[in-house]
Amino acid sequence: MSLSHRVPELSALELLLAVVRLGSLGRAADELGITQPAASGRIKSMERQLGVALLERSPRGSRPTKAGSLVAEWAQQVMDAAHALDAGVEALRERRDSHLRVAASMTIAEYLVPGWLLALRHARPDTAVTLRAANSAAVAEQVLAGEADLGFVEGVNAPERLGGAVVTTDRLLVVVSTAHAWARRRSGVGAAELAATPLLLREEGSGTREVIDRALASYGGTAPPLLQLGSTTALKAAAVSGAGPAAVSELAVVEELADGRLIAVPVPELDLSRPLRAVWPMGQRPAGPARDLLALTRRSRR
Repeated sequence: MSLSHRVPELSALELLLAVVRLGSLGRAADELGITQPAASGRIKSMERQLGVALLERSPRGSRPTKAGSLVAEWAQQVMDAAHALDAGVEALRERRDSHLRVAASMTIAEYLVPGWLLALRHARPDTAVTLRAANSAAVAEQVLAGEADLGFVEGVNAPERLGGAVVTTDRLLVVVSTAHAWARRRSGVGAAELAATPLLLREEGSGTREVIDRALASYGGTAPPLLQLGSTTALKAAAVSGAGPAAVSELAVVEELADGRLIAVPVPELDLSRPLRAVWPMGQRPAGPARDLLALTRRSRR
């Protein structure tokens, strides 16, 4: 059942109670931080809304009419309930803000999230953060199940049933050890040859695997993997050892490329770029520390 149009707003009831308590419209206005004309207008508006006179004004101040005393008594109950509601909601916010659960795909968890969480720590030193690293499909499942407040995933498309926003971009590189034959190919390799070559790959469900599979789909798809590994660190180690070519995030091999342990092999025919997204349940915008963390990821792009 909806409320009658005669029910005043909380601000008007708060003003009435202040006038009754202080005995003066002017002092009540000062306490609430409004002008006396504004306070007088608010009382008159409430009297018109209720259809009864609430205050008797005199040179000595203002006092409630008989009806005003009754309305003030009821208003106090309303204000007490409003304060209880406010305190309860604040407790819920404090509970929410005390802990942030983050789920991130392996590459993002290893190479981007630590910097973001360090910045969040400066902004929210009292918020405890739990980070789970998994492939992108598992991250999406955790967010959908309510096991994570905010997720970060890789891949071409946003996961179904999740809201999200691109926070930065990345690209895959095909890398080999210095001993591999492709390391000496200045022009790189063709897409068809790459598709026919067994590669060191992440498992299905990872954003890295999705990008390479999609890129090579029109060339017959990826060959059966030489090795299928569950982490970027394992892929890099296998590639450095000379096991074979690997498809990995550019973010993950900065040091190995700089010191010459790995060589990036160009694949001119392919676009291996990909967005990195923050994701959350559809229709539920991030709030509290999740909102702040999302803002920090966007700030880091500048």
